[in-house]
Amino acid sequence: MQDKEMKHITVLIAGRPYPLKIDAADEPKIRKIVKEVNDKINRFQLTYTNKDKQDCISMALLTYAVDLQKAKTSGSNDPALSGKLFQLDQLLDQALEQ
Repeated sequence: MQDKEMKHITVLIAGRPYPLKIDAADEPKIRKIVKEVNDKINRFQLTYTNKDKQDCISMALLTYAVDLQKAKTSGSNDPALSGKLFQLDQLLDQALEQ
């Protein structure tokens, strides 16, 4: 078994830094997911101007959790969606471990 090259990166989610230890080959995917998460948070902030940033983060997280649950229960055969949701789930797990 070949050891994967691990890399330390810091991502910004809603303006806050989160250090991660990742497989170096996953960095482009993780950066893309982080951009999508930040875009979703920003859309919630623009749509719900009376909500604070934490509320917008929570709403973004909830939308991803609902999508993940739907993918798990529907037995979705869309590998792109399943892969993206799995990567997001891993990214959230890594951020919470820090």
